[in-house]
Amino acid sequence: MAETTPETTYLTRAAHERLTSELEQLKGEGRRDIAYRIEEARSEGDLKENGGYHAAKEEQGKMEARIAQLTRLLENAEVGEEPPADDGVVEPGMVVTIEMFGDTETFLFGNREIADGDDLEVYSEKSPLGQAINGHKQGETIGYEAPNGKTIDVRIVGVKPYEG
Repeated sequence: MAETTPETTYLTRAAHERLTSELEQLKGEGRRDIAYRIEEARSEGDLKENGGYHAAKEEQGKMEARIAQLTRLLENAEVGEEPPADDGVVEPGMVVTIEMFGDTETFLFGNREIADGDDLEVYSEKSPLGQAINGHKQGETIGYEAPNGKTIDVRIVGVKPYEG
């Protein structure tokens, strides 16, 4: 896997295609639909007390924020093969099981957009824990500095490709 920059985000090919399709839909049909709804609500009269108008404007703001988010994400995406190699190495796109404080936890390592509604917890490779375990292998114990300044030992129990 290529070296990533702080802006780079790993996406599976399927996630990239799904997000590209969502972006195209939002920029086209989504914008046309919300513009129509705003115009319809505006034609109802007084905008100060027009709940439909305010709701449509709020939805428009959320949609534009999602468009901006997807644009940034896709511009900086590293599209990987699906799934990554099953070699026991922690890298984006893998399901990782760790042991920390005597408890085990399993999560998808990478961007939450990879999971597409899967209930699996997602940890970013950019988080403190993610940075600490990225590139390490199953069976290793890594000490990392938590945001509170304490060093925490994390044992990598399992690593397998995500097949969502």
